[in-house]
This record gives sequence, structure tokens and C-alpha cells, in this order.
Amino acid sequence: MANRLRITYVRSAIGYNVKQKRTVLALGLHNLGDVVEQDDTPVIRGMVDKVSHLVQVQEVEQ
Repeated sequence: MANRLRITYVRSAIGYNVKQKRTVLALGLHNLGDVVEQDDTPVIRGMVDKVSHLVQVQEVEQ
């Protein structure tokens, strides 16, 4: 099975660039404390890198 990433929204995007806010939404995060699991792909990794100051990431084995 492919690895997955558990992404937790830990810091508000208020005061940050609109692109960063949209990236957080595109990851499936809406409210602080939300947790989503995404496939570990280069696209998702790139999105996480852009908002790494707003989220926490854990690798999950399946």
C-alpha cells in the first residue's frame, strides 16, 4: 500500500496570502484542529510545503 500523510490544521491562515488560504482549503482543511489524510504524492507534498507554517504533517503507514 502507498503511504499516506495525516495533515492537521494548527495555525490560522488569517493575515496570510490568499493563495495560502486556498491551499489550506484545497487540502480539505476548514477549521482549526481539522485532520485529513491524503495520499503521499508530489502534488500534496508541494501543497504542504507552501503552508508548512500552518499545518503539522505525519506519515502514516497502511
